[in-house]
Amino acid sequence: MPNYKLLSLALAISVLFWSCDSEEDNSYTIPDTYSFENVSYDGQVQRLQMLLEMKSYLGSANTPGTVLDAGRLKAMYANDAAAANWTLEYDASKQLKSKTFEQEQARFETLMDAIAQHSQSTAPGEEGVAGVVVSLDGAKQYLLNEKGVEFAQLIEKGLMGACFYYQALTVYFGDDRMNVDNETITPGEGTDMEHHWDEAFGYYGVPTDFPLNKDNIAFWGVYSDRRDPILNCNQQMMDAFIKGRAGISNDDLTARDEAIAEIRQTWETITGATAISYLNTAIESFDDMAIRAHALSEAIAFTYAIQFSPEKRMSNAEVAAVLEDIAGSSDFMEMDLYNTTPERLNDAKIKLAEALDLMESKDSF
Repeated sequence: MPNYKLLSLALAISVLFWSCDSEEDNSYTIPDTYSFENVSYDGQVQRLQMLLEMKSYLGSANTPGTVLDAGRLKAMYANDAAAANWTLEYDASKQLKSKTFEQEQARFETLMDAIAQHSQSTAPGEEGVAGVVVSLDGAKQYLLNEKGVEFAQLIEKGLMGACFYYQALTVYFGDDRMNVDNETITPGEGTDMEHHWDEAFGYYGVPTDFPLNKDNIAFWGVYSDRRDPILNCNQQMMDAFIKGRAGISNDDLTARDEAIAEIRQTWETITGATAISYLNTAIESFDDMAIRAHALSEAIAFTYAIQFSPEKRMSNAEVAAVLEDIAGSSDFMEMDLYNTTPERLNDAKIKLAEALDLMESKDSF
């Protein structure tokens, strides 16, 4: 008679060894940093640098008497090198405009026309008058429109959303860029799928060994790092980017898709938390119009960015409602920051916090 106990034990041992062998066959190493073969995202680096140059030029108008040229701003946007007067050289094929969500491109050019007009004002800014407004302590000054909105922030931070955030989370992580060849390797770029993933990473604005190395972080990398003490988001973002790239390189598309979901949610949380942080600053410094307007203009732009992810936790209508709380309108040209109230700003903060699961930390940002 067979010894069923021994047979059962032998079967269990054989299953165990089979399972271990199977796991070893399907396992692969995930590096600690974004260190892979054939990585290239030079186009993203160039666009980050273009926006840095535009930011510097926009900021010059905070000095009274400095007049901006709308034509130059639009040339920077479209990378018309002859008119942009760049300090660096950029590939002719690289630009910010073509990578901005198409329906929003005209909005940014309208803002550029408007801020150039505002910069011609020689009067101090006040309600009904565009001009430079100085903080109560004299340390800060910002060019505001006649309704107290800082268009420089709407342009800069708005492009962080409608261009960088949109490109990474919607375009490069979308089906058209992910359901592509993952076998043919182009030297220096990898497969098409690997290259698209790397380009999404480029828009995060951090070095490959972030967060250990924080040198030269830009735009989203800066705001990720500012939110990190509360959200622990730096390592979450890097782990997900590394996980997804390793998954692609090892044909593990389940890991890739898990990483996409993780990045979209964490990046959205960073965006909403940053908007809340600026709302807190505005509430705390409400009587200082320069500080209030500067903070609220940034809060508006970060809130606006939320709509450009396909897996957002707020509908476009909910985003618009937050903007209306902050500034009385979701239309940049109709917003009024002179006549908002702390109560409306708090309502906006609660809406963001509830939607993004930030209620416990909303007062800490």
